Amino acid sequence: MARNSGDMFAHLIAVVRRVPRGKVATYGDIAYAAGYPGAARQVAWALHQSSGAPWQRIVGAEGKILLAAEHGQEQRLRLQQEGVAFRGLRVDMKSHRAKLSDLRRSKGSHA
Repeated sequence: MARNSGDMFAHLIAVVRRVPRGKVATYGDIAYAAGYPGAARQVAWALHQSSGAPWQRIVGAEGKILLAAEHGQEQRLRLQQEGVAFRGLRVDMKSHRAKLSDLRRSKGSHA
């Protein structure tokens, strides 16, 4: 397991990159799949510091978009363009949640 925050963030972003187009994961899913259960907030920090990661595919618990105003609107539009369906203000998690088993591949594999 990673020892410093830079290694941790890199590992979290590697897991984010495994979320396929048309699927979403929660911040908690990413933390858990990366081996850092309880580190959902660090997922948000890692995404904030990264570039090129599919940030739009990461949502709050129960499919809620947590970004405010125009950033939240952009996230919803990007997800809809990928074919993600919403039920009201939340992603239809039953249909679009990525499988944790697909996210938990070894550190050396890249999607």
